[in-house]
Amino acid sequence: PDEPWCPYKVGAEGARLCFRPPARGFQCAARACRAHRSAGGALVANVLRNGSVLLQWGLRGWGPPRPPAAASLRGFALNCSWDGTYTRFPCDSVELGAACRDYLLPEAHGGVRYRLCLRPRYAPPRPAPPAQCVEFRVEPAAMRDIVVAMTAVGGSICVMLVFICLLVAYITENLMSPALARAAAAPRR
Repeated sequence: PDEPWCPYKVGAEGARLCFRPPARGFQCAARACRAHRSAGGALVANVLRNGSVLLQWGLRGWGPPRPPAAASLRGFALNCSWDGTYTRFPCDSVELGAACRDYLLPEAHGGVRYRLCLRPRYAPPRPAPPAQCVEFRVEPAAMRDIVVAMTAVGGSICVMLVFICLLVAYITENLMSPALARAAAAPRR
């Protein structure tokens, strides 16, 4: 049977409820992303090269799951903040359903330090365990790609300018009529 979809609600979007399919079996490849794990090991932030971050978690890092505890799980609360150059910004709070085990941050800012904390929410009287937090820095867009693109564009412009200069020189030397050439040479005498 199909896996249940993950229902979630983002704080800035008000009461709008969204759904996303789970990213089961995702493995962080060394060349495509970097994995950052929380101290308790329950939360992993997979920082991808395209600037997005896939969060994955399990219940084991919050202690041994007991059958009544799994039945009383109501969902998860995700909070985050990031340190910019001059100030610190809070991220939107996200409420995730009990079926969720991953969440995608589609656009993370490059060059800033993020701190994401995830806490499971249980029905009373069970208290919520402490949050699992992970900190990471998203690498800025690859400057190498920008330099290569600018070099390619600049090189193309230079080649076009050289071609235009050679074309003008050819027209001036070879296609100019003899009468104009004599008229241009006459004032020199």
